Amino acid sequence: MGSNGEEANRSGRNLGLIIGFVLLWNSGFIGAEYGLPYSGVFSLLFFRYVALTLLIALYLIATRQSIRAPWSDVWPQMLIGFLAHGVWLSCALLSIDYGVPAGIVALVVALQPLATGALSGLAVGEHTPWNRWLALMIGFSGVALPVVLRVDFENSSEVFAWFIPLGAVVAITIASLFQRRLHLTREGVGMSVPLTLLYQSLATALAMALPAIFLERLAVQWNPRFIGALLWLVLAVSLGAYSMMWILIERIDATKVASLFYLGPPVTMAMAWLAFGDRVELVDVIGMVLVLAGVLLTYVHASTEGSVSNNPAR
Repeated sequence: MGSNGEEANRSGRNLGLIIGFVLLWNSGFIGAEYGLPYSGVFSLLFFRYVALTLLIALYLIATRQSIRAPWSDVWPQMLIGFLAHGVWLSCALLSIDYGVPAGIVALVVALQPLATGALSGLAVGEHTPWNRWLALMIGFSGVALPVVLRVDFENSSEVFAWFIPLGAVVAITIASLFQRRLHLTREGVGMSVPLTLLYQSLATALAMALPAIFLERLAVQWNPRFIGALLWLVLAVSLGAYSMMWILIERIDATKVASLFYLGPPVTMAMAWLAFGDRVELVDVIGMVLVLAGVLLTYVHASTEGSVSNNPAR
């Protein structure tokens, strides 16, 4: 009974972590949408990642960990940070700023694990199974359906806005494939998680500085709503959700943790409906079902091939 009770407590704690991670991670879109009316996209990201970089550096110093690493280990993480944080979030937030619903942005970004799974074989010189290519095509149709039926193709700016999230998919897919290759070759994988996130955050802050300063003049309305959104993005999303993710990876199978990212579209759509009244159309539900079908198809051979998803960081 004691063993069963301990197992039940452990399962309960893991379930709590899973729920907390899914909610906090997907609240990033909502937090950004709260802050964007008072800041430009690049300025919001700049201040977010400057704050995150400083907090991580202070943590490393306080725990007497080195903030230095060989440049051969640093530059790959900075490149991954630029792509997986800077470019990905810039594209996602720009589309939200143009008026694209957060739930649709999350649905488009959900293509990333499918694209990574299909292209991972090419990246590491391995054969890509048929099911991954088919899964990518099914997932893409699930994303295209709600987008194509909404967009006004006679309005060029609207077309641009709705297709910006594809840039996020491309950026984070490249980052994921690069990280996977590093992992397989054991290059630059000796850095701790906090040190890795430090250099990824630093690279993002530096990349966002140029457009934030020269395009937006760092124009920010420092009111309670913006400050609250910024604090949420830094503390709850970048630190809280990211920490929960690594705790879960230590406790349960990494493939199961990766599968939690597929909950992003429905959770984000529900949050956007509660926070902003964004309606969920029938075509959105059909799109999510198709994406889910694509995801399930990638796991046909998961037991022999391992995880197909590798999301660097948020």
